[in-house]
Amino acid sequence: MSMPPFGDETGHEAVSSETPPEPRSRGPRRGAETAAEPGFLESLVAFLRPRVSHSLREEIAEALTRPETEASGFTPNERLLLGNILQLHDVRVEDVMVPRTEIQGIAASATLAELMARFEETGHSRMPVYDEGLDDPLGMVHIRDVIGHVTRAALCFRHEEGEADAPVRSALDLGRVDLAHTIADLGLLRQILFVPPSMHAAELMQRMQASHIQMALVIDEYGGTDGLVSLEDILEMVVGDIEDEHDDDEALVTHSGDGVFYADGRADLDEVREVVGADFDVTGHEEDADTIGGLVVNALGRMPAPGEVVEVVAGFEIEVMDADPRRVKRLRIVRFPEGAAAELDG
Repeated sequence: MSMPPFGDETGHEAVSSETPPEPRSRGPRRGAETAAEPGFLESLVAFLRPRVSHSLREEIAEALTRPETEASGFTPNERLLLGNILQLHDVRVEDVMVPRTEIQGIAASATLAELMARFEETGHSRMPVYDEGLDDPLGMVHIRDVIGHVTRAALCFRHEEGEADAPVRSALDLGRVDLAHTIADLGLLRQILFVPPSMHAAELMQRMQASHIQMALVIDEYGGTDGLVSLEDILEMVVGDIEDEHDDDEALVTHSGDGVFYADGRADLDEVREVVGADFDVTGHEEDADTIGGLVVNALGRMPAPGEVVEVVAGFEIEVMDADPRRVKRLRIVRFPEGAAAELDG
């Protein structure tokens, strides 16, 4: 079944896309995610509601433009969070969504065994479920519901002697769990939101809070699936990357040989220099950026587009492999052959 065009299904009219604001060049340091505890989301949603006066936003925006040396009442971390919140007011769903090609979903015909293996493979706690393909979404499944089903199916009860009317739960018997049942048969599907790419991210966050549904599929005007957005994706616009115990702890900087290196945009400059070598000299840039991604953003004065090349460190060129309106994701660092840099300068 294909999703119908927008307007009838979601109750939200599609509006024309606007160019999203350029994100700040420096992301929040780790530890900022603690702001996303109970109470923070409610306050953030309240601030983004239309009834908050424009004058309040303008006053905060004006205060943030003052030099940090002037008394503004905000700590550096508060300035960063408030700046990100103000930018979020103009960001659209299409700017934060996971693109269709990167959606990790599962068919309703998959078995319980396949579903459990898929959760183990992806490390996600929620996953969209579809019929024939991503353009036929049925809902989503939560790992908590899967664990609950397996536990209930594996429960064994015994009767204590003289206590015929009081069954006592004993150990779990996982052999009682039928792993051949399909997702469609299990009855574990939850609702998922369907939203247009032009919807404001702040509006989607309000819908998620009101409906208690933390995942949405982004559907185009023809009913096709464009991408996926979770509440975490939106919150990361404010507090930075939220890493949990399931996120891969892979090296952020790798050497592929022949003077070519690949780096995650979040990699610290010290970490990049440690892998690339002491000749990757960022002296003079430490005050402007902590990460390699921030270094590129500061050099350009804006968010880069994939394919752009920057020569900000002598003897090296940095190519943007992947980036979106929020952050620089992946970079390629190439060391010039000996003498090449001097020839270019000449």
